[in-house]
Amino acid sequence: MSNITKWEPFRDLSTMRKDMDRLFDEFFAMPSTTRMDWSAPMVDMYQTENDIVVKATLPGLEPEDLDIQITGELLTVRGELKEETVDENAKYHLREHRYQSFSRSLTLPAAVIADKSKAEMKNGVLTLTLPKAEEAKPKVITVKAK
Repeated sequence: MSNITKWEPFRDLSTMRKDMDRLFDEFFAMPSTTRMDWSAPMVDMYQTENDIVVKATLPGLEPEDLDIQITGELLTVRGELKEETVDENAKYHLREHRYQSFSRSLTLPAAVIADKSKAEMKNGVLTLTLPKAEEAKPKVITVKAK
C-alpha cells in the first residue's frame, strides 16, 4: 500500500529560496585563501595627491620572478612561482603549494609617469608607487573677489 502525502506548495518554495540564498552567498563571497589561485593575486590600489600606490600579495616570489609593465593606463603584473626541486625518493603525504604562473592587469585611475615608478618587495608584498602625470594632478583655481 502506498503512502499519501499532502502537497504543500510553500515547502517547495522554501527549499528553492534556501538554494538561491546559498547560490548568491557563494557567488558574492570573498574568495578564501584555500580557493584562491595564482591567476588572481590580491591587490589594493589607492591614490594620493601625487601618486597611485598598488600593493599586491605575492608570497614565495622573489623580485626576479616578476615582470611589471605599464602601457597607457593599464598596469600588468606577471610572475611565476617555480617548483622547488625535491628528492626523487620523497613520498608526499600532502602537497598544497601551487607552482604556476599568473598575470593580473589593472586599469589605473589616472595617467602615470612610468619612468619614475618605484617597485619594492618586502615580506611577500609588492608595493608599486606610480607618480601621477602632471595633467592628472588636481589643479587649484583661486577665486578673486571684485
